[in-house]
Amino acid sequence: MTNQYQTTQLRELDALHHLHPFSDHTSLRAGGARVIVRGDGPYVWDSEGNRILDGMAGLWTANIGHSRRELAEAAYAQMMELPFYNTFFRTTHPPVVALARKLAELAPDNLNQVFFGSSGSESNDTAIRLIRHYWVLKGEPKRRIIISRKSAYHARRSRRFDERHGPYACAQLSAV
Repeated sequence: MTNQYQTTQLRELDALHHLHPFSDHTSLRAGGARVIVRGDGPYVWDSEGNRILDGMAGLWTANIGHSRRELAEAAYAQMMELPFYNTFFRTTHPPVVALARKLAELAPDNLNQVFFGSSGSESNDTAIRLIRHYWVLKGEPKRRIIISRKSAYHARRSRRFDERHGPYACAQLSAV
């Protein structure tokens, strides 16, 4: 495989313009980021041609492998028809209806509705809202404590969370 990527230039531009999550940027900039340029099945390749087993599945988003032709073709067909539309304000679209129905068929009998989210943080925020709404409907609106692991990836306490939900809304455990 010919290296069409200028690793040094990409690392320099990355250091100038990209803030990586959960990183010591001083150390990262000193050593430079590994530049991943392609994937196939369970493997990715860096800009130096090294093949690497993607054990994290692209941070859990490529759990069926990289560069799957049938997925690319299905995505292309859908992108040409309707790339995206939200389901706010009393709207829906055929892919949402079909996927929600399929998930309801696969889920236990009492779980027959689906809420789609685009991230773990959004999913957790929605779950908290649904839980609180449930307790309001049950006549117990003061049931507001959420338990999470201390420094959990999607359940970290923040000033924003406290401002929105109250300072005692999240009881954190040191270890679970």
